[in-house]
Amino acid sequence: MRFRFIILFMLAGLVPCLAVLFGAVKFYELRAVELRTAEMQNQCTILGNQLDNYSYLTDPTSEVINANLAQLTNIYNGRVMIINRELEVVKDTYSLDEGKTDVSENVVRTMKGETTNHYDRKNHYIEVTSPIFEPGGEDVIGVMLASVSTDNIEVTRQIIFTQGGIVVGIIMTLLAVLSVFFADRMVRPLHRITKAIETVTEGYGDDVLHVETFTETRQLSEAFNKMLGRLKILDESREEFVSNVSHELKTPMTSVKVLADSLLEMPDAPVEMYREFMEDIAKEIDRENQIITDLLSLVKMDKTGQNMNISSVNINDLLEQTLKRLRPIADKKNVEVVMESFRPVTAEVDEMKVSLVVSNLVENAIKYNHENGWVHVSLNADHKYFYIKVEDSGIGIPEKDQPHIFERFYRVDKSHSREIGGTGLGLAIARSAVIAHRGSVKVYSSEGEGTTFTVRIPLTYAAA
Repeated sequence: MRFRFIILFMLAGLVPCLAVLFGAVKFYELRAVELRTAEMQNQCTILGNQLDNYSYLTDPTSEVINANLAQLTNIYNGRVMIINRELEVVKDTYSLDEGKTDVSENVVRTMKGETTNHYDRKNHYIEVTSPIFEPGGEDVIGVMLASVSTDNIEVTRQIIFTQGGIVVGIIMTLLAVLSVFFADRMVRPLHRITKAIETVTEGYGDDVLHVETFTETRQLSEAFNKMLGRLKILDESREEFVSNVSHELKTPMTSVKVLADSLLEMPDAPVEMYREFMEDIAKEIDRENQIITDLLSLVKMDKTGQNMNISSVNINDLLEQTLKRLRPIADKKNVEVVMESFRPVTAEVDEMKVSLVVSNLVENAIKYNHENGWVHVSLNADHKYFYIKVEDSGIGIPEKDQPHIFERFYRVDKSHSREIGGTGLGLAIARSAVIAHRGSVKVYSSEGEGTTFTVRIPLTYAAA
């Protein structure tokens, strides 16, 4: 990681440095060519005006003009040609094309009164044309064509490149040193965080991570500490769950063992006692079976991507059938079970899971109720959700216990719960089934005044 940071840091410095260097060279070149072109254009204009005074186009023997042309050629290391109206070269400072005809594009355009210039970067020269006007008129009678070398511009350009390259090299050296320093400074806290994360595999310690070198590392430390806290809670929850499962499964087996040993110690026990003990053993076996069944249901609920048998279900009928199965239990405690439907409701749900939700909530409402109490179940819906409310006149749930009632094996009053029966998994199963439908379940209760559970489930199932 440190090496990648150094590379990125140096690239971040190299790119702007090279951009500045190339930009500076390009700017110098364009500016130098522009100035040289303007200078040559001005010289050609001055000389062109002098040609009129000496009738140079008809008699190119003027020593004054020839001296000026030679001086211009020497100063700018160039070549000058004078071309008359018939496009004939009357003077060439290189004496190569005199007497020849020049029909180049720039010469033809200049004969029409235009001024042209051209920079040939590859061959290192600037070509400038300037019209020669008749004395006191606007008619073009000739063209002055000057070509000057740009070798000195190219030399200066190379010098700038070389010196600029040296400066860039010095800057990159300094950047390399600084990048190593800053990389070490930035990576060091990340190494501490990495080591702290690696220690999680060895167990959860009490120490929290405090790396506040930068804002990012502080935020990362806070996120890690939150995650570690959740992992500790999850680990404690798993340990507690395993302990509870072991205890819940062991209790009925212990009872069976005690009852069986008692019978073995009494070979002459009466038939009535054998029958009573066997009935107790059968009850404990049923209880063990119920715990295992509920555990398997809960495991299935917890599976990621659990299978949902979604179908269009009449929720009114489902509630009626579920309550019909539970009324015999209510009758034993003389608890009245009443259902109220505000409108017909059809939804896309897993019928078995919704039935488990209603069964567990209503069965708890019956079990933890008073003699001659009541349970009220209502069904309502809007355009998006349907709502099931289960109210009872039972013993209620203390406020301190309400946040924990959906935890597995959690019992508000363990001794009283043992007498009533149940596995302590019903509400956990109900909550998992509701969440599987992307719904929610809430509880409202006052101790001694009864409890209300409200379930909200979407009418249309949306898979994850």
